[in-house]
Amino acid sequence: MFKQVEGSRAVAEAVAACRPEVICAYPISPQTHIVEGLSRIVKGGELLNCEFVNVESEFAAMSVAIGASATGARTYTATASQGLLYMVEAVFNASGLGLPIVMTVANRAIGGPINIWNDHSDSMSQRDSGWIQIYAETNQEAADLHVQAFKIAEELSLPVMVCMDGFILTHASERVDIPEQEQVDAFLPPYIPRQVLDPANPVSIGAMVGPEAFMEVRYMVHAKTLRALEVIPKVAQEFTEIFARDSGGLIRPYFSQEAETVIVALGSILGTIKDVVDEERARGVSIGVLGIIAFRPFPFAQVRDALKSAKRVVVIEKAFQVGIGGIVIENIKSSIAGLDIQSYSVIAGLGGRPITKASLAELFARAASNSLSELTFLDLDQELVEREIVREGEMA
Repeated sequence: MFKQVEGSRAVAEAVAACRPEVICAYPISPQTHIVEGLSRIVKGGELLNCEFVNVESEFAAMSVAIGASATGARTYTATASQGLLYMVEAVFNASGLGLPIVMTVANRAIGGPINIWNDHSDSMSQRDSGWIQIYAETNQEAADLHVQAFKIAEELSLPVMVCMDGFILTHASERVDIPEQEQVDAFLPPYIPRQVLDPANPVSIGAMVGPEAFMEVRYMVHAKTLRALEVIPKVAQEFTEIFARDSGGLIRPYFSQEAETVIVALGSILGTIKDVVDEERARGVSIGVLGIIAFRPFPFAQVRDALKSAKRVVVIEKAFQVGIGGIVIENIKSSIAGLDIQSYSVIAGLGGRPITKASLAELFARAASNSLSELTFLDLDQELVEREIVREGEMA
């Protein structure tokens, strides 16, 4: 059903259609509207057999989600930024225990200083937590990816993090085809847990593991995560067959197969990048885009195949490793190792700074002329930074 609706509401309705049995809720902008929407759906009787649990913190939200999932309930929660950091101990426990929890991360910068606007610092900080991470470009994809996330999580018995850009998507109203209940029921079977706490058949979940077995346990998480490289495309294909639209998967090429310059990115910025690329291609520039949907596990083989004909790759990312540089670029470099392709890392949009078409057009022109630095901070006020560095040096 098509609706003109806020992104958060679209996600709430998509999640409700998946019939979760436990929803753990703690508010933090910009994800609050999602759980508020779900609370209204539950209270209004539209979602039956679901316990909506108001908790006292993000750590409690993930802890309750772990307990609920361990008892065999289909479980959902949402968070952002410092909220995600607050639940980190439990985030690692969820993946280590193999619990298929689905969580929305409404991407928001991490302080300090305090900043409530969008970048990918929060989810990127958890890239090694053992959670599958998938990134939405649009609100339509955000709604669709949540439906797919439950199926991916339950088939692998691993938690899935659906990342959507805070405010840019969560608070934007646009036309979304909300998944119909009948379609979701046909796509997503009732949850049958792999492991469950049952008084009639007592087992231990989360027991202590010593040095003699811990590596093997962690390897099993790794092995299951790698299976997602097969499961994610399969689930996306099944989704297309039922919902009659292409959504999800590992990567999304856009004129990239034969382009000399390929721009790589994740999330909502892909829309603006595609607009600029369309204008550049109209002028005869050989340029394309590769959108990364599944960031964990990283689809090395698929990315390598998509980029193998390029002369240069420009990775635009909304987070970085302080003291090192880009995060996504390291995965791209591994994907194209041994190929004669120049790669550039561009850090952009930190703390919600606008990424304009003008800045992107100039950036792409510099890349095409091979005059781009290996690491670039887009629209950085270099004069201000250098002046502050000098001032701090004088105070030392």
